[in-house]
Amino acid sequence: MASRDRPLSPHLQVYKPQLTSVLSIMHRMTGLALAAGTLMLVWWLFAAGAGAGAYAAFQDFAGSVLGRLLLMGWTFSLFYHLCNGIRHLFWDAGRGFELPAAYASGWFVVGASVLLTLAAWVWGYAAMGAL
Repeated sequence: MASRDRPLSPHLQVYKPQLTSVLSIMHRMTGLALAAGTLMLVWWLFAAGAGAGAYAAFQDFAGSVLGRLLLMGWTFSLFYHLCNGIRHLFWDAGRGFELPAAYASGWFVVGASVLLTLAAWVWGYAAMGAL
C-alpha cells in the first residue's frame, strides 16, 4: 500500500473551528478551571483555620490583580459550566439539535455566562460597600 502525505483522520488543520466545537472545548477547559480553582477554595479554608497570619496572606493574594483575575476566571467558569450543563440537559431530552437552535443556545450560553459573572461581581462589590 502506498504511503500518502495526509492525516489518517480529520484534524484541526482540515476543519475550520465552528461554534459548537469551540463551545465543546470551552466546556472541557472550564471543567478543568473549576477543578484548579477548587485549590484556591481549599487554600482559603485552610487559611481560615490556620489563624490570622495565614488568612491575611490569603487575602493579600486574593486581593491582588492576579488573584482577582483568577477568581473572575473561576466565576466565569462556574457560570459557563452551569449554563452549558443546562443546555446539555435539553439535548438529553432530545431538544435543540437543529443547527439554528444549537447556535442560538450556544450564543445564549456565552452571553448568559458573561452577564452572570458580571452580575455576581457587581453584587459582591455592592455587598462589601465598595460601589
